[in-house]
Amino acid sequence: MRIDILTVLPELLESPLNHSIVKRAREKGLVEINILNLRDFTKDKYKTVDDYAFGGGAGMVMMIEPVYKAIEKLRSERDYDEIIYTSPDGENLTQKMANTLSLKNNIIILAGHYKGVDQRIRDHLITKEISIGDYVLSGGEIPAVVITDAIVRLIPGAMSDEQSALSDSFQDDLLAPPVYTRPADFMGWKVPGVLLSGHSAEIDKWRHEQSLDRTSKLRPDLNNKSSFENDCK
Repeated sequence: MRIDILTVLPELLESPLNHSIVKRAREKGLVEINILNLRDFTKDKYKTVDDYAFGGGAGMVMMIEPVYKAIEKLRSERDYDEIIYTSPDGENLTQKMANTLSLKNNIIILAGHYKGVDQRIRDHLITKEISIGDYVLSGGEIPAVVITDAIVRLIPGAMSDEQSALSDSFQDDLLAPPVYTRPADFMGWKVPGVLLSGHSAEIDKWRHEQSLDRTSKLRPDLNNKSSFENDCK
């Protein structure tokens, strides 16, 4: 897989994409991540990437030309499955979406900034718009990292224990069950006995029941979603 990230602040992306699972996946050759500075695609000596909005109003807008040039350069070299724009009004990122994106070969992520990008880029080049939540950040670099991390950890071989990803929260529209480790008794706080029993079937049953209970209490909307999808099958 190849992920190209277009940004006006590449330094915000370097560190988080060079540690942990993402770093190991890059070192194994499972994913190639390239960070492109949009200022390298400008034609003026000041490397300008933003301008005032037509019609007035507060804030600056990402200019169409640098973004267009960057995307066209990449598309001239290979085909892309998705060109993603990080935006507060995009589709909310979900585990199901991450699963789908992890099966792609080549992805571009445009990190939004300022008051957004010239709408013509969104109309003619962007294939998918993604939000990581109903709030506004200083820029799209953090969402770009979140999207990349969510995708990369699902690539086969990225995690030392591939089964771990399958038991993550949201994989089955359920929250993950509680987890415990040694010691089994700490200050009188004890690990549930079933987890010490060695009985795999009973442990699996307990974990599933805990997932159902936690989801019902903490995220009942997921239960409703799961019920709706089952009814539609």
